[in-house]
Formats: sequence, structure tokens, C-alpha cells
Amino acid sequence: MLRIAVPNKGSLSGPASAMLHEAGYQQRKESKELVLVDPENEVEFFYLRPKDIAIYVSAGKLDIGITGQDLLIDSGADAEVILPLGFARSTFRFAAKPGTANGIEDLAGKTVATSYEGIVAKHLANSGIDASVVHLDGAVETAIELGVAQVIADVVETGTSLRNAGLEVFGEPIMKSEAVVIRRSGADTDEAVQPKVEQFLRRLQGVLVARSYVMMDYDCRAEHLEQAVALTPGLESPTISPLHNEGWVAVRSMVPAKEAQRIMDDLYAIGARAILTTAIHACRL
Repeated sequence: MLRIAVPNKGSLSGPASAMLHEAGYQQRKESKELVLVDPENEVEFFYLRPKDIAIYVSAGKLDIGITGQDLLIDSGADAEVILPLGFARSTFRFAAKPGTANGIEDLAGKTVATSYEGIVAKHLANSGIDASVVHLDGAVETAIELGVAQVIADVVETGTSLRNAGLEVFGEPIMKSEAVVIRRSGADTDEAVQPKVEQFLRRLQGVLVARSYVMMDYDCRAEHLEQAVALTPGLESPTISPLHNEGWVAVRSMVPAKEAQRIMDDLYAIGARAILTTAIHACRL
């Protein structure tokens, strides 16, 4: 069986399980379950702390895992990304009291508090900055007020919590992260495991495409078909079918979900009618 690590809690857990369910895999019904066997798909899922997943995978105890790119880098584990998953996106930034620093070059000799000391220490070293890094588990915003550090490094989404603490971000982002599928670096190709890994990745890629596209159907006059096809080229090309009414055709094509409303407006403007969009639940490209 393919042995896969899945986050057991936190912001990665729910979306990861939802994606696996959409990909056709069984998922646990109770949060207390630590192991779930899916015999039909020949997969065994292990629900682990997100920070530990890269360690288990790099040690070869599990074949692949889903974790955050930030957690992978922070762990220093010998594992590599084989598929970005597009959820749990985040940005890491430095923040401090106004006037403390304008860029990373101003951090020399200062102390930085963070929950991700591996990422921060590596970033400072790569930039040639000699600064101290203090590890804190959560609530790093209070580190400056309590005199533990002059600067913090943390995940920034809206920046509201930082502003409430009287802090402001500065300099370039340390890194951007998202959920990823990982595998041990340089893992030997196992003839029994590799096909299962490839099938797993195809299923997840199918979910990503299905989430990004919708199926669009519409009718248009034959003389406007080239204009319509230019708006909805599809992945290969649209499906065109003649209608009973002479001079009209039906068109079906996949279009990016985020552009669907604009495309519908443009189609309507050239005379297309009966324009419909439907969700795609699964696909293979």
C-alpha cells in the first residue's frame, strides 16, 4: 500500500482531507483516528502533526506527505516538493515598531522572535546578516512589548493583528508558502510504489483543474462561431454540434472559473444565447 502522511489538525487539515475526498479517497470520520486504511485504492493514511510530516517522509517511513512548504523548509528535512496544492497560502514578513528597521540590512545585531526559526535563520544567513533568532510557539507579536526581541517574523495575511500590536511590516517577504505534496529527496523508484504515487498525483491534479475550470455550454449563430471559439478555446478545442434550427450551433468548452462571468458577457454581446456554466467534479488531462 501507498503510505501517505496527512495533517491531523490546524489550517492544513480540513482542506487536505477535503481534497483527498474529492480525489476519491476515503477519509477519517473522527479526529481521534490516527490511521485509516483505504483498501479499494491501496492507500494507508497516517494523520500526523503538520510539523512532523516532513521528518517522517524524509526518513523513508512514509512514501509521501501533505504539509506546508514553510514547515518543510523550517524542518530542514531531506524532502522535496512534487506537487503544489494551491491552498493554505501564506506570506512570511518581518515586522517591528515603526522606525526600527526599513530592510533586512537593518537587522544586524538585533534579535528576531519567530515560530519558524529554521526559515528565518536560513534567510538571514543567505542575506549575510548576523542577527539572533529566538524561538517562540505562537503569539510572537508580544515578544517586542515584553523585550524578548526587537523584531518578529511571522505569517502575515491582513496585517490587522500586527497593527493592533503597534507593529508594521518592512522589507521584502521572507517567503511565500502553500500546501504541497512532498517526497524524500532522491527517493529510489520502487516499481511497486511509483505507479501508485503517479496515480495519486494525477487524481490531485484532476481536483485542482476541476476547481479552476467550469464547463460552459451555449448556442450561437454559425457566422459568429469563430468569434465565439476565440473566447472559449477550451483545452484542446471546443465541441461543436449543429442544432435543429438551421444556422445555429451548440458549443461546449472548459473555461477558467474566475473568467466565466466576463466570458458570458462577451458571448452574449456577439449573439450567443442559452449560456450555461456547470461545475466540474473530476477530470483527467
